[in-house]
Amino acid sequence: MIDHVTLRVSDLAASKRFYSTVLAPLGHELSWESEEWGWAMWGDFSIAADGRPVTRDAHVAFATRSRDEVDAFHRAGVEAGYRDHGAPGERPHYHPGYYGAFLLDPDGNNVEAVFHDRPAA
Repeated sequence: MIDHVTLRVSDLAASKRFYSTVLAPLGHELSWESEEWGWAMWGDFSIAADGRPVTRDAHVAFATRSRDEVDAFHRAGVEAGYRDHGAPGERPHYHPGYYGAFLLDPDGNNVEAVFHDRPAA
């Protein structure tokens, strides 16, 4: 449904460190960047510090292949000093088998790693 997502950030270097840290355990590496343009990309997800208004209060969830990846995402972020916004665990109020963890990026956006541990429909 969605082709790509860009968040506008206040500090490109700080946000690039955050997303590089937390996306690496999910297998996503920085795929393109331009300091001149103020952009950094990991596949279909990008950040930009291009003079436009900073994205605030967004929620971005990255799909994982396992609970272990959710745990690794959260651990990498917390160990690097980023703000915990919800430890890894079941979230049955979303649906049975919903396993997620949450961190806040440098601009306060809610960033999640999620694994949907349920049979395919």
